Amino acid sequence: MVKETTYYDVLGVKPNATQEQLKKAYRKLALKYHPDKNPNEGEKFKQISQAHEAIKEGGAGCGFGSSMDIFDMFFGGGGRMQRERRGKNVVHQLSVTLEDLYNGATRKLALQKNVICDKCEGRGGKKGAVECCPNCRGTGMQIRIHQIGPGIVQQIQSVCMECQGHGERISPKDRCKSCNRRKIVREKKILEKITFHGEGDQEPGLEPGDIIIVLDQKDRAVFTQRGEDLFMCMDIQLVEAPCGFQKPISTLDNRTIVITSHPGQIVKHGDIKRVLNEGMPIYRRPYEKGCLIIKFEVNFPENGSLSPDKLSLLEKLLPERKEVEETDEMDQVELVDFDPN
Repeated sequence: MVKETTYYDVLGVKPNATQEQLKKAYRKLALKYHPDKNPNEGEKFKQISQAHEAIKEGGAGCGFGSSMDIFDMFFGGGGRMQRERRGKNVVHQLSVTLEDLYNGATRKLALQKNVICDKCEGRGGKKGAVECCPNCRGTGMQIRIHQIGPGIVQQIQSVCMECQGHGERISPKDRCKSCNRRKIVREKKILEKITFHGEGDQEPGLEPGDIIIVLDQKDRAVFTQRGEDLFMCMDIQLVEAPCGFQKPISTLDNRTIVITSHPGQIVKHGDIKRVLNEGMPIYRRPYEKGCLIIKFEVNFPENGSLSPDKLSLLEKLLPERKEVEETDEMDQVELVDFDPN
């Protein structure tokens, strides 16, 4: 196939020019023929801008033998073999609970997406009826130069009114009745998985993108997920901190495990401990789990809840406190409650 090199010729570069060479050629010609320097070269400047835009946007399909030329230009041949153009990914948000993530769940998702029209096979009309728009030369865009003052021009780019930005023209009588030259139709599909490769919108000449499901985890009162681990806070009473305790916990898969601290194993306020293999299932290793991490908070008695005789007995049982010998140089101060707000 012989390549049409019209746009390349306008910029004075070869069809296999690199992107950097194209940019350099465009800048050089744009400076040379800019209406500020050459008020009589507005048409030449317009041609340069159109050529650069057509190549950059890949809209040279009507000026070249194939859109593959664009890939050849940027990637040195091979085109689609080396880089497959893909459509946009479609992102959906799905609310799930921590139990769903732990135990696994199936959700049905009703999706509306674009699919290539099978009536016209993505052409938009009868075979052979689609022709390049002569107004924009297939770019779908128009560039107009307006002179707004002596030596001052304004360049305006807008969607081609002739083809409505499609870059193609189809006679009304030859347009596809199913898609009305849009080449795509809307389709409803029910999905029941989490991974949907290639299920995005379809578009002629593009590989469909993926559907990405963003899992929006709902808050839960007890557990918080931290990667492969589960985190929770546990309140214990002051007597339980040195004397031991047993605390039952309901797991996410409806089991009951008992957390045990033996007498003499003192748990301090703010201590963090873990239980092995009671966290989240590990990805691709469903029979292995992370840890359950527990932060302990010791509940102290309220002010005035202990009588003087009980305090005296408690003082005898606990390690003795260090007495301070007061001197005349010392000043006594009192503690009062502090409100951080």
